[in-house]
Amino acid sequence: MDVNTKKLKKNAFRVTKERGLTAARVRVPGGHLDVRYLAVIQGIAQTYGNGSVHMTVRQGFEIPGIRFEDMDKVNALLQPVIEGMGINQTERGKGYSASGTRNISACVGNKVCPYACYDTSELAFKIEKAVFPDDLHVKVALTGCPNDCAKVRMHDFGIMGMTQPEYRPERCISCGACERACRKKSADALEMINYRIRRNHETCIGCGECVIQCPTRAWVRSEKKYYRLTLLGRTGKKNPRLGEDFIKWADEESILKIITNTYDYVREYIDPKVPGGKEHIGYIVDRTGFEEFKKWALKDVALPEIAKIQHRIYWSGVNY
Repeated sequence: MDVNTKKLKKNAFRVTKERGLTAARVRVPGGHLDVRYLAVIQGIAQTYGNGSVHMTVRQGFEIPGIRFEDMDKVNALLQPVIEGMGINQTERGKGYSASGTRNISACVGNKVCPYACYDTSELAFKIEKAVFPDDLHVKVALTGCPNDCAKVRMHDFGIMGMTQPEYRPERCISCGACERACRKKSADALEMINYRIRRNHETCIGCGECVIQCPTRAWVRSEKKYYRLTLLGRTGKKNPRLGEDFIKWADEESILKIITNTYDYVREYIDPKVPGGKEHIGYIVDRTGFEEFKKWALKDVALPEIAKIQHRIYWSGVNY
């Protein structure tokens, strides 16, 4: 069967090592999937695949062993999964409309984890709605707290949950539990002075460890959600590196705007000669300069007063 591999990959199928066979990719933004859709994936794997399913490192599924001539049937079967997950489509029943922007991955978030500062899946779905479908090669990951279980610093955009701890002195019994936890497990931003705790606002990383450890709820999380946004981490063959801090104490709306602004920036400056249009954002920034990227990224962005922007970023890493 003669197959247009560019069209195949755009439809979120993979070119595999086995002639005549492909693998279907299933997006799961935020890594949270209603269990009823597992039966659909199982049925596709057993009927049209080789009976196995691969859980990818980006929290999606790949169903291998699908014949080229069965792709349309597989797309039709995936329709309830796509609709149920709320994935944007350009044509109903034709599967996924792009594959360049990778699945938005996330840790389990505060619905389960006591350390997480926000609902990671909820924000992942909002980002998914804002950027998909799109064929630009972008990777986004979310983690609930600075423990960074999702390894967000290895992505183009890393979103790390922060909480602004609020102190209720009338509840404090001066037990020192928060100070010990912050010193041993976090940023050593708390100090006991005259039996009252003091927080260093400059060194606090918003992890919420003090809130978790306080037995009397003298520390509570702020109602407003804040985030640390890291930029342009990457793996791969050429110059892998960790993402660096761009904004601390950012808000959700600003992060969404920065991400969509970056798509405009990439379309303006991407190298058309790069195979498959898969030039990483970091290489574009290296070419245009960080100031130009920042101009595009922060266009019409209204950050909260508490936000702190890193005006110069220098990435290190392995160089070949």
